[in-house]
Amino acid sequence: MTLDQVAKLVGGELVGDGSVPIFGIAPLDEAGEGDLSFADTRHGELVRTTKASALILPAELKDEFPGPKVISPNPYLSFQRAMLLFYGQHTELPRGIHRTAVVGKGVVLGERVSIGPYAVVEEGCEIGDGVYIGAGCYVGPRCRIGPGSRLYPHVVLYPDVELGREVVVHSGTVIGADGFGFAFDGREYHKIPQVGRVVIEDGVEIGAQVAIDRATLGCTLVGKGTKIDNLVQVAHNVKIGPHTVIAGQVGISGSTKVGAYVQVGGQAGFKDHIEVGEGAKVAARSGVTKSVPPGTQVSGYPARPHRRQLRIEAVLSKLPELMRLVMEQQERIARLEEILGKGEQDVEEAEDDR
Repeated sequence: MTLDQVAKLVGGELVGDGSVPIFGIAPLDEAGEGDLSFADTRHGELVRTTKASALILPAELKDEFPGPKVISPNPYLSFQRAMLLFYGQHTELPRGIHRTAVVGKGVVLGERVSIGPYAVVEEGCEIGDGVYIGAGCYVGPRCRIGPGSRLYPHVVLYPDVELGREVVVHSGTVIGADGFGFAFDGREYHKIPQVGRVVIEDGVEIGAQVAIDRATLGCTLVGKGTKIDNLVQVAHNVKIGPHTVIAGQVGISGSTKVGAYVQVGGQAGFKDHIEVGEGAKVAARSGVTKSVPPGTQVSGYPARPHRRQLRIEAVLSKLPELMRLVMEQQERIARLEEILGKGEQDVEEAEDDR
């Protein structure tokens, strides 16, 4: 399609020749003639050197690229819309129920359900319209999967897991395994039965190799529209609010509550039984040991208000210099004490002579 058509469909302002033909989308450093690409303020140098036919840009980079462009107040969102225009919402998935799939008694299947090779759906499950269950998946007894949801190969749902509409679960993820609960009698640990469940609300996307544990009692909850990256651990009875984003290798301990629209950086860790307020931001590799108020930004270990942590890091970077200064002052003090000591001794000797 032409760049003019693209601009109208992605919600941007066309600057330059709108008749330029666009055949696809490519990264800035790989784009060539006929390609559209995307950039923000992180890509200044690449914007000037790219060979793309056109770019989607924020207004502040407007003069950096001489060719035709689409100026957007939210370039990343416009880029997402352009991707959908050219490549569609989903990759093509196999259809139908494979002859090697095992479907238990009393399973309710909606229309256009797809179940891949060697997948198992246990008795009492409800599978909504248009659900895709990939090869080698296991769906335990009494699970419910909402319409349009997708389980990529080798996903495991333990019994009584509930997925809402349009939920995406990537390969290797386990939802509903037992929470980590043991009582100690002074000699050995005794397992506390984990009899709760897991509820994943509509529009959630869960990355590969994620573990979401079932509740001890009640439910572990992941709110509507939340996005979870690969290799994340969500412990028993955790509650995650709507539209929160959690980057890779995060660990959330039991009974922690994470509010709506929270942003969590990679490798952050959360103590149990704390609350993270709505709209809070937790920087990568933070150790969150106390509750975080709504709308605040924290970083470091233990996690502190971000500005304070930056000041601490600035001081830490000067520790070698400060240590050298302290040692120099210690030496000066020692010399002064020695001089003062000799002076006092001379005074005492003079008094003795008199």
